[in-house]
Amino acid sequence: MKKFLSIFSYIFHPMFISVYAVLLYFFLTDRYHTYQEFFLIMIQIIILTILIPISMFYFLMTLGRASSFMLSEIRQRKIPLVINMILLYILITQSIREEFIPELYFFFFGALASTILTFLLIFTNLKASIHMVGISSLAVFVIGFSLHTQVNHIYLVASFLFLVGVVATSRLSMKAHDGKELIAGFIAGVLPQISLLYFWL
Repeated sequence: MKKFLSIFSYIFHPMFISVYAVLLYFFLTDRYHTYQEFFLIMIQIIILTILIPISMFYFLMTLGRASSFMLSEIRQRKIPLVINMILLYILITQSIREEFIPELYFFFFGALASTILTFLLIFTNLKASIHMVGISSLAVFVIGFSLHTQVNHIYLVASFLFLVGVVATSRLSMKAHDGKELIAGFIAGVLPQISLLYFWL
């Protein structure tokens, strides 16, 4: 059971959340987009949120500043989180513009705010679960989209709420976080997304 649950920690690793958000947007939106737009956005997302972070992780591991992609030690989180902040800022200022795709723009704006909150919590010696930040942000995004398109996505919403619980259980079973850290990650993920719903609903 523990091995099965650990799979969810890898499937819903924070680096993949941006890709899932983009796929969900194009799956759920009632707005027309060409295939070229989809592939262009997806390539940008993969480069900025997966390929560059992975390269930086390997570089940090070479320097001994990181031991794994899971960032199990709180002191190892500062540099990766700062890098993530910079990449998300580039994404919302140079790629995903508000006037082009407001739904994704505010999702990534919320992701930037969540990353800043997670970074600030380090200075209180609290290792907020970044996995919970990611999956809870995505769950709010799906709920928001269900309201935005006025289409009943009740099963999809229920699935993502269930996944929030599964990911939390996975992190607990792996002894990567305690309850307080999971709650902190959940709050850091949910609050910015809920606060920004007003601007795109």
